[in-house]
Amino acid sequence: MAVATTIVPIFAIIALGWAARKKGFFPESFMGPANRLVYYWAIPAMIFRSICRGDFRTSFHPQVLSVTLASVTAVFFVAWAAGLLARIDKRQMGPFVQGSFHGNLGYIGLAVVYYHLGDDGLVKAAILAGFVMILQNFLAVAILRIYAIDDTAAKSMKSVAKGILGNPVIVAALAGILFSWLRIDMPDVLDKSLKILSGMALPMALLLIGASLSFRLIRHQLFAALLSSFLKIGLLPGLGLSFYILLGADAGDYLPGLILLAAPSATLVYVMALEMKGDADFAVADISLSTLLSAATFSLWISVAQ
Repeated sequence: MAVATTIVPIFAIIALGWAARKKGFFPESFMGPANRLVYYWAIPAMIFRSICRGDFRTSFHPQVLSVTLASVTAVFFVAWAAGLLARIDKRQMGPFVQGSFHGNLGYIGLAVVYYHLGDDGLVKAAILAGFVMILQNFLAVAILRIYAIDDTAAKSMKSVAKGILGNPVIVAALAGILFSWLRIDMPDVLDKSLKILSGMALPMALLLIGASLSFRLIRHQLFAALLSSFLKIGLLPGLGLSFYILLGADAGDYLPGLILLAAPSATLVYVMALEMKGDADFAVADISLSTLLSAATFSLWISVAQ
């Protein structure tokens, strides 16, 4: 019941975002600016404040981090091999592999962690997310560069790589880790300002995820999207959970990491597919399908872990 009371409200807000888009509350002219506001300001403010208010020394678990990163790397190679065996089209190959390991940590993963585990869980997850995002983006650049369609797309990868170095979520996580490690006290004025700004992060992020779903594209890309979704929200968290248990990690320590691994494909898969002239329609289908299916798989993995 505790899992249902976390997952159902989250996906109810996602469904509300989809309905709002259909009813015209989220026009195309609104989506871009709203997404940038959440991505560049609200989510980083939430992550930075959460880590700063926690104790890095007690919230950071190297064993959990190592397993989490190893799981992401393993599924990257499995997805690449699966794409070759399934003869995925070259234009789809980059988004296919990326969607199989690149999770939506900032918008959905952290939301599930926060609403299920509270502030303590959010601190642990935010620390993990900073490192996982660095790895995810590195692997994404590698696979998209390999399957770049032409020289122009390959050159655009340089601008993508530069953008990754300035990823606001990664910067916020690393800055928060530094503040927490050095035990720097945050001024009350700054803390309250960040609290107000971060308050809009998760609700707005969930609404935007819902508004970006496309059932039409899922029907046209069903097989490849199903395979990529299985790898992302099935194999990846399953592999991570197995490693956590084998290493004897405590559930309270690894559950934030497991939830991040179980997050559906990131919206950045679509953005990078556009940059690299890949199949952007497939990216949308993959993101939409994995997001919808994750309502069930989140419940499954959390229940199994507990």
